[in-house]
This record gives sequence, C-alpha cells and structure tokens, in this order.
Amino acid sequence: MHVTAKADYAVRAVIELAGSRMDAPRKVDEVAKAQGIPVSFLENILTQLRSSGLVRSQRGPEGGYWLARPARDINLAQVIRAVEGPLVGVRGQRPEEVEYTGTAESLQQVWIALRANLRKVLEHVTVEQVAAGKLPREVVALTREEQAWHTR
Repeated sequence: MHVTAKADYAVRAVIELAGSRMDAPRKVDEVAKAQGIPVSFLENILTQLRSSGLVRSQRGPEGGYWLARPARDINLAQVIRAVEGPLVGVRGQRPEEVEYTGTAESLQQVWIALRANLRKVLEHVTVEQVAAGKLPREVVALTREEQAWHTR
C-alpha cells in the first residue's frame, strides 16, 4: 500500500486534534506547526474531513477545528477514506468490480484479500489508540515480525 502525503497529513491532523479539548477548537496554523504540515495543504484536508463528518469547525477569532466525535469512535480507515476514497482500488475501481479472464482470473481474489488485511489494521486502530500510544496487541505483534521492517 502506498500512503500518500495527503493521507499521512490527514491522519496526523486528526491525531493532533484528538489531544485537544472538545470545547476548544484548534487553529489550522497550530495543528500545521505541531505536525509539520503545510498550512494550505492542511486547510484543504480539514475541509474534506469536515465534509466527511470527522471534524467540526467554527469561524471567527475563537474558531478552529476539533473532532466531531470522540477519538475512540474514529478509526484510521475512516480518515484515509475521507481524503483518498476506498482503501484498495484497481485502476479506479473497487476490487469486487474488476474482472479478469484466463490465467489472471484469480487476481481479483488477491486484491480483495489485500483490502481485507488492510481493513484488519486500519479499521481496528482508533485515533485515540494512536494518540495515547496504546495500539492493539495484534497490530504491535505484526510490527515484531522481522520482515515487517524490510522494504521489498
């Protein structure tokens, strides 16, 4: 899986907002500075996250952004989908929509299995868990495998 800068910035921004009080919105430039994200890029990302119902905003001098619901109720897959669309796409289509023939016929199952494994991690890790540094045991176990740390 290729994690784009946009997806990475979106996840980091939401995690940063998770550390904020629910009654005190954070300014875009504060979040950008805290996470090293370009402000103009972050403004667009926050707009998409707001459209997806993950963050709320308030205008004015006391305005800013905060999470629309508790961090424990937002998983990483939701954040990535909000800015990138489906987790796994094949030429712009969902894996269940592609068809192959002949020797490549079973390739569709590979794409569906890939999506299922991504979901196992991204849908089960919440923003709250990342912000607190308390990842699920299953995820930590995956990082302990030697091959997980080697690029192929």
